[in-house]
Amino acid sequence: MRGDSMAGTAPPGLVWILIEYRGGWPPNGFEGLNLEAGTKALVLAAARTANARVLLVRRPGTRRRPGPGRWAVLRHQSSGAYLQLWGTWDRDVDLAQIASALASPGRPGFPPVILVCAHGQHDACCAVRGRPVGRALGERWPELVWECSHIGGDRFAANAVIVPDGVYYGGLDAESSVATVGEHLSGRIHAEYLRGYTDLFPPQQAAVAAVLGQFGPAGRNDYVVTETVREGEYWRIHITGRPPRPAHIDVELQARRSPPCQLTCLAPAVGSVMVYEPTSIREARRW
Repeated sequence: MRGDSMAGTAPPGLVWILIEYRGGWPPNGFEGLNLEAGTKALVLAAARTANARVLLVRRPGTRRRPGPGRWAVLRHQSSGAYLQLWGTWDRDVDLAQIASALASPGRPGFPPVILVCAHGQHDACCAVRGRPVGRALGERWPELVWECSHIGGDRFAANAVIVPDGVYYGGLDAESSVATVGEHLSGRIHAEYLRGYTDLFPPQQAAVAAVLGQFGPAGRNDYVVTETVREGEYWRIHITGRPPRPAHIDVELQARRSPPCQLTCLAPAVGSVMVYEPTSIREARRW
């Protein structure tokens, strides 16, 4: 990694479709699989309607698990509720259940799912850096951890996203991933490896990361963005916190373009991205 700023780089998403696929993953993931055409089209159409991300998953390591594959639909609700539905599939047509699941509200009470990008056919960095992280996390939480297809941000590999919480982490290795995810599962999200929350826009993500960096770790729903104002390249974000966190925080950020660079291992040309730099973080009073 070059040390690029990660805050504010989580892609948006509130709904995830996970499909266990133990064979090779094509570069474009689910869309590239040789599945029954009607079923694949049904799943993709339902995913587009629900604005859902479709990810292929498999357990870390080389051991092949017997039995049918699993699928899941996971949702992050604006209320903070996390809902999931799980099923199994033996035949391609069994995946049609996903379309029905997307029309269902889902069920609470499931533990979160830890996804580690290890999609080598999409970008070699993800496999080289992601697989050791997947193994380390899988040894610690074997029932929660899956390798997954491309989730974005190859230059930050190893990347992980915890769903349906919708929290992206990047720049992980085996040691830091276990510590970071352990803290997350204990209700303490740290700023160090945080890319952002998927229900927020990039400047809002960067503002929350700045608050966590200044005031210390907090739970996923302990801070809420309540106001966002843009003036050219400057942003003002107001954040409210739950006790014992500060009740009101104002964050100011400046947006700028990064210098041109190669953004991924396989990028054919250099590119530039938007970076949001905090210029002020202060507690505010509201009467």
